[in-house]
Amino acid sequence: MKLLSLQSLAIPEILVLRFARFSDSRGYFTETYRFSDIAQHPLAGSLAGVRFIQANESYSRAGVIRGLHFQWRPYMGKQVRTISGRMIDLVADIRLGSPTFGKIIAFDMPSPLDAAEGAWIWVPPGFAHGNLFRQPTQIEYLCSGEYSPGCEAGISPFAPDLDWSLCDPPLKALFDETVPGANMTDKDRRHPTLLQWKNDARSENFRYGCC
Repeated sequence: MKLLSLQSLAIPEILVLRFARFSDSRGYFTETYRFSDIAQHPLAGSLAGVRFIQANESYSRAGVIRGLHFQWRPYMGKQVRTISGRMIDLVADIRLGSPTFGKIIAFDMPSPLDAAEGAWIWVPPGFAHGNLFRQPTQIEYLCSGEYSPGCEAGISPFAPDLDWSLCDPPLKALFDETVPGANMTDKDRRHPTLLQWKNDARSENFRYGCC
């Protein structure tokens, strides 16, 4: 894996990893992940030493919004990339006591086939995760914990008490444009607000510094 950069976003625990693609007249080749390259990186932060034990892939049509999802017992961190199309990743801090609790950010992750690089976004445990798709898109995510259906929950991406102040305004505008006709599951639409989740005893599974 030729790791080009590893940087933090507006919420510093959220990381973006950029890796090189090697192109010629036939197309390109890339190694998308190598544990040792990341584990030894001085800026790995919350990703240092994380091993992935489950890999998922999904396809979404234009106008889909997914999330915001999270899990405990076991905790699940996600490293996510766009295979084809364009994903706008959504991440909200749900760690009680965190200085960025309730804040949500968006990160634009298009993946044109002729790009010289690819990218992952790392979303550690303690954050609610979702996606916005403005065009047909295929994504992959590596998980640090196995799926546990009895220990999952979510927060509505439409919750009025989410704080979008750290989000890039153009990406928030794209989200707002998509909301009226958004293609979502009924389950995601029924997710509680941030305050409703905070008042749920299960929210104690996510405290700042605990996971």
